[in-house]
Amino acid sequence: MIHVHPIGNPADMAKAFDIRRIVFVIEQECPPEEEYDEHETISSHFLAISNGLPAGTCRYRKTDYGYKLERFAVLKEHRTAGIGAALLQNCLKELGESGHVLYLHAQEHAMGFYEKHGFVAQGDRFFEAGIPHFKMTYQP
Repeated sequence: MIHVHPIGNPADMAKAFDIRRIVFVIEQECPPEEEYDEHETISSHFLAISNGLPAGTCRYRKTDYGYKLERFAVLKEHRTAGIGAALLQNCLKELGESGHVLYLHAQEHAMGFYEKHGFVAQGDRFFEAGIPHFKMTYQP
């Protein structure tokens, strides 16, 4: 059973930050100063719980271009269980009818996942924190 809910308290935010630390800082060796940024307080954050355990997180924020979905992170032991899809569907449900452009910066290895959910790559490959990415926009 997967449950995704908005983060509304410091305890859940700490769980989300811990997931991001494990996935991005430890596994992918992203510098912590690039992982945690000035957008934390203006973003809407979500936590995925799987069988009672924190398993994944993401956030989105409004930008000049539309809504940027970002910081999708799922703990290794919960991957392939539908956590990422549940997080993404939660964001699409909340924002899909907004009339705004929805976009993200997908790590190159995850592009197929986002394509399955209606995202299309735009432009050339670029690097964030030393990892190849592509900008992708939602086109239902």
